[in-house]
Amino acid sequence: MVQTLDDDGTVDPWRRRARRTRRQMPLWQELPLLLVVAFCLAVLIRTFLLQAFFIPSGSMEDTLLVGDRVLVNKVVYDVRDPLRGEVVVFRGTDRWAPQVDDQPKPGVVGRLARTVGDLVGVSRPGEKDFIKRVIGLPGDRVQCCDSQGRVTVNGTPLNETYVLRDSPLDLPPNPAECRSRRFDEVVVPPGQLFVMGDHREVSQDARCQGPVPIDNVVGRAFMVVWPSSRWSALSVPSTFEDVTGPATASPGTPPVRQTPQGGVLLMLPLAAALRGSRAFRAVSSSRAT
Repeated sequence: MVQTLDDDGTVDPWRRRARRTRRQMPLWQELPLLLVVAFCLAVLIRTFLLQAFFIPSGSMEDTLLVGDRVLVNKVVYDVRDPLRGEVVVFRGTDRWAPQVDDQPKPGVVGRLARTVGDLVGVSRPGEKDFIKRVIGLPGDRVQCCDSQGRVTVNGTPLNETYVLRDSPLDLPPNPAECRSRRFDEVVVPPGQLFVMGDHREVSQDARCQGPVPIDNVVGRAFMVVWPSSRWSALSVPSTFEDVTGPATASPGTPPVRQTPQGGVLLMLPLAAALRGSRAFRAVSSSRAT
C-alpha cells in the first residue's frame, strides 16, 4: 500500500483519516449522489447537445411512426446550415397549426412527471414542435409536379422512395390545406426552409403553411432510438445528391455530416464516472460468475 509521507518521512494522519473516510462512504449515500450527477448530466446534454423527441402524429410515416422516439443533434447547425433531405425538428411559426392531439390537463403528479420529462427530454412535444424533411433551401425553386407527378427542386425531379402514401393528383391546390399533391412554384426566401412530411396525404407542411425560418430549427433528427425494434439512422436519401441550384453553404461552414456515433461518445464521460464508483463495482460484482 502506498502511504503519503510528510517531509520528515512520517505518515500524515489527516490524509490517512480522509482516505479512510472516503473509503467508508456507504452505498446508500453514494447511490443518491450518483443519481443526482446523472440527472444533472442528462439536463445539460438535453439543453445543449442531444434531445429525445416523441413522434405524436403520422405526418412522417413510414419513416417515423407514431410513438417512435428520435435523437436530435442540437449543435450540428451551429457550425453549418441544414442540408436537403435531412429530417429536422423546429418550432412552427404562427401559421403552423398544432398537430398533437389535445390531452386532458394532468394532476399535480402528472405535471411533476411532465416537468421532469421536459428536463431530460423524454416528454411529449409541445404543440409548436414539428418534425419534417428539408426539401428546399434558401433560393431554391420548389414545385409539384412534373409529368410523372414528382416534386422538383430547381428543375430536378426527386425520386422519393421514402414517400409511401402520396397526396392525390386529381385534387386542385388549396392554400388552406395540404391534401393536394400539386402546388405552384415556390421560391424559398432567404433564411428559410421548405419542409414536407413523408406522409403527404396527412402532413400539414410548407405546401400550405409556408416556409420555416432556419433560426426556428431545434436540430437534426439523426436516429430512431425507440422502440428497439426500429433502431436505425435517419440518413439523407440519395435523390437529393442530384439537385443543384442557387442554394450555397455559408462562407466558412463546410457541410459536415453528423453520424450516430456522436451521441455514443457524449455518454462516455458518464460511463467512466459510473465505472469508477463504488455503486457500479457493487452491482458488477453481484453479476459476476
